[in-house]
Amino acid sequence: MMNGDNDDVGGYLNPGTKRGSDELLAQTGAVSNGSVMSPAPNHADNNNDAKKVKLDTKNPGAPSRVIHIRNIPNEVTEAEIVHLGIPFGKVTNVLVLKGKNQAFLEMSDEVSATTMVNYFTNCTAQLRGRAVYVQFSNHKELKTDQTHSNAQNPSAQAALQAAQALVNQTDTQGGPNTVLRVIVEHMIYPVTLDVLYQIFSRVGKVLKIVTFTKNNTFQALIQYPDVVTAQAAKMTLDGQNIYNACCTLRIEYSKLSNLNVKYNNDKSRDYTNPNLPTGDPALDSALAIGVSSLSAPNLNLPNRTGENATPTGMPFTGMPLAGVTPTAAALGAAGIRLPGQPSPNCVLLVSNLNEEMVTPDALFTLFGVYGDVQRVKILFNKKDNALVQMSEPHQTQLAISHLDKMKTWGKQIRVTLSKHQTVQLPKEGQPDAGLTKDYSNSPLHRFKKPGSKNYQNIYPPSATLHLSNIPPTVDEEQIKDAFAHAGASVKAFKFFPKDRKMALIQLGSVEEAIAALIKMHNFQLSDSSHLRVSFSKSTI
Repeated sequence: MMNGDNDDVGGYLNPGTKRGSDELLAQTGAVSNGSVMSPAPNHADNNNDAKKVKLDTKNPGAPSRVIHIRNIPNEVTEAEIVHLGIPFGKVTNVLVLKGKNQAFLEMSDEVSATTMVNYFTNCTAQLRGRAVYVQFSNHKELKTDQTHSNAQNPSAQAALQAAQALVNQTDTQGGPNTVLRVIVEHMIYPVTLDVLYQIFSRVGKVLKIVTFTKNNTFQALIQYPDVVTAQAAKMTLDGQNIYNACCTLRIEYSKLSNLNVKYNNDKSRDYTNPNLPTGDPALDSALAIGVSSLSAPNLNLPNRTGENATPTGMPFTGMPLAGVTPTAAALGAAGIRLPGQPSPNCVLLVSNLNEEMVTPDALFTLFGVYGDVQRVKILFNKKDNALVQMSEPHQTQLAISHLDKMKTWGKQIRVTLSKHQTVQLPKEGQPDAGLTKDYSNSPLHRFKKPGSKNYQNIYPPSATLHLSNIPPTVDEEQIKDAFAHAGASVKAFKFFPKDRKMALIQLGSVEEAIAALIKMHNFQLSDSSHLRVSFSKSTI
């Protein structure tokens, strides 16, 4: 072995080296700091393997088109390593040794490699928030054996192909910049500044974010400290979905070179200046007299979209997010939980309810529009308050976004995250007066099936309701009469021309529609048919 080399990889780059069958399966990197974990370790064998290494070497530190990168995070991908090299020239090969926290990047020529090493000598490279060290490799060329060849490694192959496509692409927005313009398309679920920060921080340090709505689309400007990081973020995240099949990121370079952030709140944030005002006079004065010791970026700022709820979604294909925990919800997605964050909360506190009207079943039906309700508890000593437990954290965020401050039964209800992690069922023999119910086995859950189409049809409360599962024996008048009997004033009705099992019904107000949905969802229309009701984005 090349004793004293700064990039000690032994037989990894040797076509003739044989390793245990379990080693580096699916690029897991079964290597332990400095020694290969073979099924039967044998130092003599390792030395023999090392003698077979067919690599031209140079003096340590001398220029080479192969770059050695140390201290990489365990979960880093080939794409992320390739992104480090893209701004400096054509990347021709990549090898990631995850267990050894090392990687190798081969550039097309020494000039590109030298430019990259010089750049990162003066500016620390980062991967997933961790400083990594960039230096010349002792090898002139990166040759991998069959076990680690990129022909058998789809992720490495894809990363190299994407890098080549980017180099060949003519950017219509002009050259790379430190500021990115981000457009979120098909935004079924709420996307907040904090959600964007969590995602874009995975590529590198985010300095500033400004969010706004333009042409009815949610957009953001995101500033990185340097062009290299911004370019890596654009390549990694452009075209990716935050959640399954929706909330797609479209990323361009902004024409701005610097963002001027005046306030730290739920619309804009300067992470380099935590002392900026929030723009809320009451909150700013409280901060000024020391009532709150929280810095602005961590403030529990009031906002309708529940930005403090932990978001969940699919990990990006190019860059899996850390802390992924499997979910059982219909998305078949994974819940993003960043290190150091509390466990995701699925329990909502609903307050200012109408005590005369509220029941566990009513809350199950209403909140069931935005997720699968597991349990409901109306508080025994404070019956205008209730706890609603959803099956997934992203469902709590949807419910907060769509139901907080909605007028329901004559009162403006408030929906926030509860401090409770679960809703406790009453102990046996404990009086409860039917105020707590478990719905975990309910057949009425809308989102049980993985990839459920119901996720594509989630809308805020509206005066127009979407009706489905209408049997052919039931006509318009029967349906209108049923809604009128439930206390709703019907303004318009229309069957779907191509599918008479569905219809739209327009009521007098949003509040009426909420009450009607609660009463009429699962209403029995015939011996074998129960009506399905949801809010519609359309009007008649």
